[in-house]
Amino acid sequence: MKKKFTKAGIVDYSVITLAVILMDIGIYVFKFPNHFSFGGVSGLAVVLNQMLGFSASQINLVINVGLLIFGFAVLGRGFGIKTAYAVILSSLILEVMEKTTPIPSPLTNQPVLELVYAIALPAVASGMLFYVDASGGGTDIIAMVLKKYTTIDIGTALLFTDAAIVCLSFAAFDTRTGLFSVCGLAAKSIFVDRTMEQMRLCKYFTIICSNPEPICDYIRDVLKRSATLYNAQGGYTHENKTVILCALNRKQAVLLQRYIRREDSDAFIMVTKSSETIGKGFRVSV
Repeated sequence: MKKKFTKAGIVDYSVITLAVILMDIGIYVFKFPNHFSFGGVSGLAVVLNQMLGFSASQINLVINVGLLIFGFAVLGRGFGIKTAYAVILSSLILEVMEKTTPIPSPLTNQPVLELVYAIALPAVASGMLFYVDASGGGTDIIAMVLKKYTTIDIGTALLFTDAAIVCLSFAAFDTRTGLFSVCGLAAKSIFVDRTMEQMRLCKYFTIICSNPEPICDYIRDVLKRSATLYNAQGGYTHENKTVILCALNRKQAVLLQRYIRREDSDAFIMVTKSSETIGKGFRVSV
């Protein structure tokens, strides 16, 4: 059990590290220079940097620490540790970037192109972090609290928590920057939901066959999964059949399809995509 937990922990923290790197690239390279402030603590840092003159990375760290304490109290120790790691790592990377590679102005003269990257990279990162029950800190924590105590999905929760920051961008900058921030906020909430859906995607198999034992043995012994069986009768031939129901991840789904086609070409297979699979062997949704 300890070994399994350790392996799962390594995978989770590897995902968090990669997500933080993607998020910081999107924030520092594309978001800060263009003054995009479509939500999040990084968006608020852009506004406060303009109003107060403090470093955006330092503002980002201070606000995140306060929200991290709040997240610890409401969401529990496990969430807090992962998020603390993400917040500290993100702040260190932003600080190093600010000291070593200052970017005083946008990379290109194409704000729409840079907006795409400023949205996509942090949104994919947020989806990855939510998938392992963590967050990049900031308003993501507030969104997770809303998700825990309400029926609001993550994308909608982020939309609510970030809307006020977008309104501030109109006051801190010009109308053009504010309108870009509005577009960014709408796209971000959609992008996060789609990213999480793809990461959680599993395949649900309905297999109709005459000889279920080899298939079940393969599912149990090779794929390390289980299956549910029930008896059925063909509507045309009236032959007795066995229906096997099984949920697998995408890699296992490919292996099972290959095995059945090789060993039982008469089997009838229906594969359905499932964006939420809850239970033993799969991530539990709260």
